[in-house]
Amino acid sequence: MENLRELYQQVILDHNKNPRNFRKMGEPDGFAHGNNPLCGDQIDVYIKIKDGIVDDISFDGAGCAICMSSASMMTMALKGKTEEEADALFNSFHHALTEDEAHPEDVPLGKLEVLKGVKDYPIRVKCATLAWHTFEAALRKLNGEVSTE
Repeated sequence: MENLRELYQQVILDHNKNPRNFRKMGEPDGFAHGNNPLCGDQIDVYIKIKDGIVDDISFDGAGCAICMSSASMMTMALKGKTEEEADALFNSFHHALTEDEAHPEDVPLGKLEVLKGVKDYPIRVKCATLAWHTFEAALRKLNGEVSTE
């Protein structure tokens, strides 16, 4: 169990130090700004949708290791998904971090499982979910700020 925890920590630290899809996107179809005032995390999420599929997704900003890792892993998990699949993954991820029991409609999290340990630290759940809430706002083409409050 300790080796698994160390592996999860390594994955999270790797995504923090080397975030994937970390860039501003020119001419996105959807954009939103996320803010976690408690921790100071600030995330911008950009998406391009083509034929109902997340064709491209990126993020920019600054935040704690959990926030940055979650945003990086999110972009990898969502790229190539349909809007419906992206919504389902968002809901499953959110349930995994905020509820005691899975919902029947939850989909497998895959590599995102490494972030489930954040649930043990309730104050950090907002850090892990900020990028996801910001993605949802971008998907809905809500230009504006998203907060974890």
